[in-house]
Amino acid sequence: MSTKNSDPEVPVRRLDRILAFGALGIAAASVVCFFAIIIGTWLGMGQASFGEGVWPVIAAIPYWGLPVAFLMIIALLTMSFIRKGRASSRS
Repeated sequence: MSTKNSDPEVPVRRLDRILAFGALGIAAASVVCFFAIIIGTWLGMGQASFGEGVWPVIAAIPYWGLPVAFLMIIALLTMSFIRKGRASSRS
């Protein structure tokens, strides 16, 4: 076994951090809003109550947020694999 590190050091770029923390934030907000809808239903809110006030926005965040967070993670992984592949072919 070799003690030499075969994985070259690849620096983390700002865009990678933005995608990672953005995806984490959007996914966390989506889960919180999802639980808010579950709790609201459990407390007896009817279908008409969810159509008023801030509830349509709360319902839209999990609907759009989870797919967007998933796409951001896929983009982050793709960029990371490409960058590591290029770095390993140079060395």
